[in-house]
Amino acid sequence: MSEVFIPQRPVVTVHPKMPEAFKEAEAVAAFLKDKGIAAPHGSLYDETLRQRVKEGEFDLLVAIGGDGTMLRAGHLCAPWNIPILGINLGRLGFLIQVDRTEWLEAIEQLLRGEAWIEERMMLQAEQVHTGEIVGVRQALNEVVVGRGQQMRPVRLEAKADGRLLTTYVADGLIASTATGSTAYALAAGGPILPPELRNILLVPIAPHLSVERAVVLSEGSTVNITVRSENTVLSIDGQSPVILEEGDRINVRAADHTARFVRFGDPGYFYRNLTAHMNQNPSIGLTR
Repeated sequence: MSEVFIPQRPVVTVHPKMPEAFKEAEAVAAFLKDKGIAAPHGSLYDETLRQRVKEGEFDLLVAIGGDGTMLRAGHLCAPWNIPILGINLGRLGFLIQVDRTEWLEAIEQLLRGEAWIEERMMLQAEQVHTGEIVGVRQALNEVVVGRGQQMRPVRLEAKADGRLLTTYVADGLIASTATGSTAYALAAGGPILPPELRNILLVPIAPHLSVERAVVLSEGSTVNITVRSENTVLSIDGQSPVILEEGDRINVRAADHTARFVRFGDPGYFYRNLTAHMNQNPSIGLTR
């Protein structure tokens, strides 16, 4: 369990496509104001607000939405070491401990010093084209190299720390964090990993006559995924795909920074949260 955390300069953000989130944000900001704490609020995608985050104006970001909102908040806040408190308005909330009916009590606990900070590993993905790095992106859940619009499988050569693992013939290959093990990797048949692990999980998507099993790589490993066919794209945490060419390589390793989340109670919250969602259908109405 990490250090006790009491914020002094929070900001409240929302998913811009969730109208009910703005009303909730106003209520949170008003509650904090009553406690003597000024907390501006607005869209997580507002460039002015995002710049203020990057300039270190805030010591806590409250993200109101679903798991997708938490992913975007993680991308924004991790490089600046800013903790995130999620309030769930979505359907799943694997990343979120606090429900919309519980935030008042949670913030009261936070201000009493009864919260702690959980750190989760992120991934860094380098896109290499003709020997040059042409893009570097961060992932909290997963890096996916998969097929594009055509319905045929792709060939992907995977190496771990320079050693060949296998060449997959599949719809794609997921390189996931422990956090992402409850996301796309889980849907593809991968195992669930405890969130504190710093391993990389490799899970093939619909493999055809190739290795079916997921592989958990040791902490500190680097994965190299080389494209050996056409019709291939790169997607990071479900964002818009980037078209890849045959011969392109994606290098995946642990990022230099971590995502930091405000948590309550003991670390066993993860398993209680997981159990609560085990029988839910994650494909219906998930807020991204």
